[in-house]
Amino acid sequence: METQKFSYDNGIVRAFLIATVVFGLVGFLLGLTAALLLFYPELPEFFLGTDDTTINTLRSGGLQGLINSQGAFGFGRIRMLHTSAVIFAFVGNSFFSGFYYSIQRLLKTRMWSDTLSWIHFWGWQLMLVSVVITFFMGINTSKEYAEHEWPIDILITLVWLVFGFNMFATIAIRRVRHLYVAIWFYIGTWVAVAMLHIFNNLEVPLSFTGWKSYSAYAGVKDALVQWWYGHNAVAFFLTTPVLGMMYYFVPKAADRPVFSYKLSIIHFWSLIFVYIWAGPHHLQYTALPAWAQAVGTGFSIMLIAPSWGGMLNGLLTLRGAWDKVRENPVLKFFVVAVTCYGMATFEGPLLATKTVNKVGHFTDWVIGHVHLGALGWNGFMAFGVIYYLVPILWRTKLWSVKLANWHFWLGTFGIIFYAVPLYISGFTQGLMWKQFNPDGTLVYKNWLDTVTAILPYFKMRFVGGLLYFSGAVLMVVNLIATARKGSFQKEVSAEAPALANVKKGRKEGETFHLWLERTPLYLSILSFVVLAIGGSLEIFPTIFVKENVPTISAVKPYSPLELEGRDIYIREGCNACHSQMIRPFRDEVVRFNGKNGQYSKAGEFIYDRPFLWGSKRTGPDLQREGGVRPDSWHFKHMYNPRSTSAGSIMPRYPWLIENTLDRSKSKAKLELMKNTFDVPYTKAQIDSMDTWMNNQASAIVKNVFSEADDVKKSFAESKANKEKAGEKFVPLEKREIVALISYLQRLGTDIKTTEIKTASN
Repeated sequence: METQKFSYDNGIVRAFLIATVVFGLVGFLLGLTAALLLFYPELPEFFLGTDDTTINTLRSGGLQGLINSQGAFGFGRIRMLHTSAVIFAFVGNSFFSGFYYSIQRLLKTRMWSDTLSWIHFWGWQLMLVSVVITFFMGINTSKEYAEHEWPIDILITLVWLVFGFNMFATIAIRRVRHLYVAIWFYIGTWVAVAMLHIFNNLEVPLSFTGWKSYSAYAGVKDALVQWWYGHNAVAFFLTTPVLGMMYYFVPKAADRPVFSYKLSIIHFWSLIFVYIWAGPHHLQYTALPAWAQAVGTGFSIMLIAPSWGGMLNGLLTLRGAWDKVRENPVLKFFVVAVTCYGMATFEGPLLATKTVNKVGHFTDWVIGHVHLGALGWNGFMAFGVIYYLVPILWRTKLWSVKLANWHFWLGTFGIIFYAVPLYISGFTQGLMWKQFNPDGTLVYKNWLDTVTAILPYFKMRFVGGLLYFSGAVLMVVNLIATARKGSFQKEVSAEAPALANVKKGRKEGETFHLWLERTPLYLSILSFVVLAIGGSLEIFPTIFVKENVPTISAVKPYSPLELEGRDIYIREGCNACHSQMIRPFRDEVVRFNGKNGQYSKAGEFIYDRPFLWGSKRTGPDLQREGGVRPDSWHFKHMYNPRSTSAGSIMPRYPWLIENTLDRSKSKAKLELMKNTFDVPYTKAQIDSMDTWMNNQASAIVKNVFSEADDVKKSFAESKANKEKAGEKFVPLEKREIVALISYLQRLGTDIKTTEIKTASN
C-alpha cells in the first residue's frame, strides 16, 4: 500500500493557544471585577470621581468622570463581558486549539485548507473584539449568553460555517477509515451550535445601518427559545467539545486506551439526544406552559446517566495510571476537571426538580453551580490541554513542574473558595425570602436584609477568584519560560498509508455503529436528527399553538416613551440583577404584589421583545414595580441608590440624568412593532408620537418636581447657569431618566384590576 508523506500544521494550534491564554486572563479579570462590584459598588467612583464625600477617590471634579464613562464600567456590562469572554473567548479558543491539534492526528492528514483555518481564527478573534467594544458601549440584546447584536450574530454564523466546512472537508480527505469518538463529539458540537445559534438569534434589525434589533419571538415564546439555547450553549459549547478533548487528551496524557468503547457510544448518542430537551428547567414555576416545565425536569433527571457515563469513562481510563497522577500536573488538572463535570452534572438535574428549584432559582446557588462547571470542568480541562500542548509544540520539557503544581493547588482552592460561599449565600437567600411571621407578614420584608446578610460570602467568593486568577498568572509565567527554552515547530512531518477504497454499504459481520463511524455523512445526518427531535417537539408547539399563551385583554402595548425606557434598561444590563417574573409562591406574591395577589401570567409578556424574566435576583423583582414608589424616588435611586436605600449594592446611573433622550428612532420602532410584529398601534398614535411622549414626560417631571423640591431647585439653578453661559439647556422632560422612569412605572400596571379577562372567558 502506498505511503503518503504530509505535514501537520501547528501554526494554527499555536495561534488559538495564545488567544486562549490571553482571553483567559481577560475573562478572569472581568469576573474578579464583577465579584468586587457586588460588595464594593463604589469602585467606578473610586477611579472616575464622585460627589460623595464619604468615598475615597483618585480624581477630583465630582461626578463628571463617572458621567463621561456612560456606564461602561458598571456591573451590568461587566457581567455580560465576563460571561462572553469566558465562554466564547477562553473556552472557545481552547476547544479550537485542541481541535486543530487532535483532528489532524486522528485523521492522519493536514487540514483541508490552511486559508480557511486562518479565516476561522481571525474571524473568531474579530468577533470577540467586536463583542468587547459593543458591550462596553451598551449595545446588547440582553439574552443570556447571546447578548451580541445582529451584525455579530451574522459574523458568528459565517465563521462557524467556515469552521464546519473545513472540518468536514478534512474528514473527507482522511487517511483513517473510522472516526474516533472525539470526532463524533466535534461533529455533534458543530451541528448543535449551528442549529441553536440560528434559531435563538432570529431578530429583526431596526435598520440595516444601525445595531438595534428586536427578537423575532416575544414573551413566553422568547423565554423558551432563549433557554433552549442558553442551557444547550452550556451543553454544546461548554460540554460536548470539551468531552471530545477529554477523549483525546486524557488517554494521550495517561498513555492508556479509553476505558470502554461501548460506553463511549452510549455516552455520545444518549447525551446529545437527552441534553437538548432540558432547557425548560431554567423556567420552573414561571409563566411557561406546565407541560414544557415537566418535560424539562424529566429529561434533566435522565441526563445524570449519560453524563456520569462519560465521567466514569474518563476517570476509569486512568486505571493502572494513578501513580502518574501524583507526578504529572496535566493529569492532575484532568482528574479534577472530570470530577467537577460529574459533580456539576449531578447537581444540575437536582436544581431542575421543582422541589429544589423553588429554593435555588434566582439565588447565588445557581451561580455557584455554574462556576463549579466553568472553573472546574472547563477551566481545568483547558489548563491540562495547554500544559500538554506547549512542551510538544515547542519541543521541550515544561519549564517548571513545581510551578504547574502550584497553579493546580491555587486553582483547586480557588474553586472551593468560590463555589462554597455561593452555595451558602444561595441557601441563605432562598430561605430568607420565604420566612413568615406567625401573623402572616414577611420576616425579611426589606429586600436589603437579604442582601446585607450575604455580603461576607461575596467577599469570600472574591478571594476564591483571586486565588484562581493567581494560578493562571503562574501558568503564563511558566508557559513563556517554556517557550523561550524550546523552539517552535510549525510544520510536523508525518506519513501514513493512503485510504483504501471500501464500499459504502455494511460489510458482513460489521456492526451498525462501526459502519456509521466510517460514513461521516450519515453520522452527521443522524446527529442532526437526534438533536432536532427534542428541539422541534418542545419549541414548535409553544410558538405555533396560540392556546399556550392566553391573551389578557387589559395588557396594552408600551407607549413610545416606555419603549425607549425599556431599551435603556436593556442597554444598562439591569436584567442581570433584577428579574421580572413573580412565581406563584405566597412569599413572592406578598413581597412583590401585596394586596393584588397576582403572580405573573403568560399573557402579560406578549409585547416584550426580548423577554426580561432574568435568572438572578441581586435586587428585587420588578414585574409589579409600577406605581409602588413615586417618580422622584426612582429619580434619586438612579442618581445614587444609597440615598434611597442605605446599604444598597446597586451602581449609580448619573449619566441617565445628564443624557438627552435620542428620539430619532422612536417612530421607526413603533412602525417596526406594528408592521412586522402586528403590535396594535394605530396610525394616529404613530403620527402623534411626539405629543404622546411629551405629555407622558411632562406628567413625570411634574411629579418629580412636586415631590422633590431639591431636584426642582437643582434644575432651576442648572438652567440659569447654562443660559448665563450662553449654552443650551435641555429640560428634564427630554432626558433619558424620564424614559426609564416611565418604563418602570408601567411594569405590572395592566393587570392590577379586580378581574382578569382572558380570551378563554
